[in-house]
Amino acid sequence: MNKNFIELTGKTLLDVVNEGEVDLKQLHDSGVVGDSILRINKHGEIELRCRDNWTLVGGLIGNFEERLQKLTGLDWV
Repeated sequence: MNKNFIELTGKTLLDVVNEGEVDLKQLHDSGVVGDSILRINKHGEIELRCRDNWTLVGGLIGNFEERLQKLTGLDWV
């Protein structure tokens, strides 16, 4: 199954999320910082780019798709 993603930085992720939508402490504890490379799939799953893999670090809920596309200027690929 082919999953589509939008990639973004940790800083951009903070602009995308609404208050209470994601546990920011959990993201920070997982290693997410401003210049982290992340990707989000259409299900809202947030993955952090590590040295040799992607690690699931959280998830978005609600109507995040439009916000994500607007703030990043990217489409799902």
